[in-house]
Amino acid sequence: MTTTISNKQITAKIKHQGAELCSLQANDTKKEYIWEGNPEYWGKHSPVLFPIVGTLKNNSFQIDNTSYQLPRHGFARDMNFELIDKTENSVTFSIQSTSETLKVYPFEFELQIIYALEGKKLNIAYRVINKNQSQLPFSIGAHPAFALNGNFEDYELQFEKDEALVYHLLENDLISAATKTVQRQDNLVKLNYPLFENDALIFKNLQSKSLSILKNGIPLLKVDFQGFPHLGIWTKKDAPFLCIEPWYGYSDTNESTGNLFEKEGIQIIEANAIFNSKFTIEIV
Repeated sequence: MTTTISNKQITAKIKHQGAELCSLQANDTKKEYIWEGNPEYWGKHSPVLFPIVGTLKNNSFQIDNTSYQLPRHGFARDMNFELIDKTENSVTFSIQSTSETLKVYPFEFELQIIYALEGKKLNIAYRVINKNQSQLPFSIGAHPAFALNGNFEDYELQFEKDEALVYHLLENDLISAATKTVQRQDNLVKLNYPLFENDALIFKNLQSKSLSILKNGIPLLKVDFQGFPHLGIWTKKDAPFLCIEPWYGYSDTNESTGNLFEKEGIQIIEANAIFNSKFTIEIV
């Protein structure tokens, strides 16, 4: 089941499973900006990563000396969300903790995802509500895949700032201490598949808070992620898409203790408090 929102300039479609954005089109050209989800390459469009981002060491964590198992990127992307509010150009989805989620993540929560159109911008907001009388540890992240038709090497990324692009390498899906630096010309990076031969580029401390995708020097879209401390960029070999992933958190390191409250990049919400964040996809 999907829900559609639209304004005069753009139209978005969101699946109720995972509250996953599956289409973003310009109304005048009907050009599609979101990856179609062909399973030959990757069968997703834009999953929401919660309550973890990436992979846990041994796929497990500990709370109060009890061990819990969580799969890569958590469970929200596989849950059916309830539509709790809708207007012509905005929609709000929600999931809440259940007896099943409590078996793998022992915290009471509500996660709301709000999509709202504003001109040629799609604002995507996350609201995490702590329903416990104690702290809630979590990570949350976006994973939108943007369709790149034609020659992948015709595209480039324009970073907001001209900075050294140092990223951490993955080792067995965990963050290693090893780093590499992306070659760039000023704040531009030409795309090529060898750039992703070691999987995602994971930036812990990027100064830039927006990225634009250009084709043959012409801007196509911009992702603005003010407030998000971490970023992943990913594709698969020969796949006609690129993921730009604003995150609060990332995979465990090899040195992880397993204590979720001690996890690198973890976010903490105080008792009965609310976490809010937002990023924006803009067609340019």
